[in-house]
Amino acid sequence: MSKLFQKINDLNDLVMQGEVMKAFETYYHNDVIMQENDLNPTQGKDANRKREEEFLNNIIEFRAAKPLKVTVGESISMVEWHYDYTHKEWGDRNYTQISVQEWKNGQIISEKFYYCS
Repeated sequence: MSKLFQKINDLNDLVMQGEVMKAFETYYHNDVIMQENDLNPTQGKDANRKREEEFLNNIIEFRAAKPLKVTVGESISMVEWHYDYTHKEWGDRNYTQISVQEWKNGQIISEKFYYCS
């Protein structure tokens, strides 16, 4: 099993346990760029931390987060997730999302999320 496969599995396990911010602090690079679909990317760990915290603070009920498929290449990973939760602003959300992560020095330097909104 590759080191990258072990890292993405650990990150996914943390998310499933509700430890999203622990996963973020452990596996995301200081210069990370994150992007939702075709929206403008958010640059840097501080700005992305704030974005993640705002999202999590608006979750009213969290029912499920489950990785359905995981693919790992040399410095890239892709995870198909199923999410089910209630958000304060968006209401009930039950959907599948693809997360594509590029890795640098053992951390995610770039991540883009693809989903139907």
